[in-house]
Amino acid sequence: MPLSEPTPAAMKTRDRILRASLQLFNEHGEPRITTNHIADELDISPGNLYYHFRNKDEIIWLLFQQFERQIGTALQVPERRVPDMEDMWLYLHLVFENIWEYRFFYRDLDNILSRNKKLRTHFRRILERKVSTATAICKGLVEADVMNASSEDIAALSRNIAVIATYWLNFQRISALSSQGNDSDYLALGVYQVLSLVAPFLKGEAQALLRQISQEYLI
Repeated sequence: MPLSEPTPAAMKTRDRILRASLQLFNEHGEPRITTNHIADELDISPGNLYYHFRNKDEIIWLLFQQFERQIGTALQVPERRVPDMEDMWLYLHLVFENIWEYRFFYRDLDNILSRNKKLRTHFRRILERKVSTATAICKGLVEADVMNASSEDIAALSRNIAVIATYWLNFQRISALSSQGNDSDYLALGVYQVLSLVAPFLKGEAQALLRQISQEYLI
């Protein structure tokens, strides 16, 4: 076996470090967690942790790569058919679901991106994908004659969707309403907020269906 190839035991420890780091970052915020906290959580020595990761930023980068792969799947647009209302709902649901799983990135976004130019570049690409996927779905709805929106409307709506998805958790955290529910409720409210932006552009049955779906996120 080449020396550069990790052993199964090493991979297991490496994966445990990543899982523990994600949990601690999500629960307490990335700035509050050090590599010593992570080592203590796993009951390993700091030296053992540094054997696998040189520093905390390397852990963050690998977690971001995991997130990037997952959300990349969520941002795929149907290739062999015109996108429909179900695609819009699924797009929003999966995007917010992935954001929740790696929520520490979004809650400490400016701080993390300011420290890592490479991560900032990759995150910018994710933002662009959020906009382009929303645009493609909206154009599909117009083509299917269930949405009435101009190119300018679609461009603005797609950017607004990306903005809400990116900053919703921070908005909810500092909102006066944030103390009235569980953190996991924030995502449902985020999906509802986006759907409420889309609904006025829809026609007839499509608008009624989307409003019905929207209301289910408030239950």
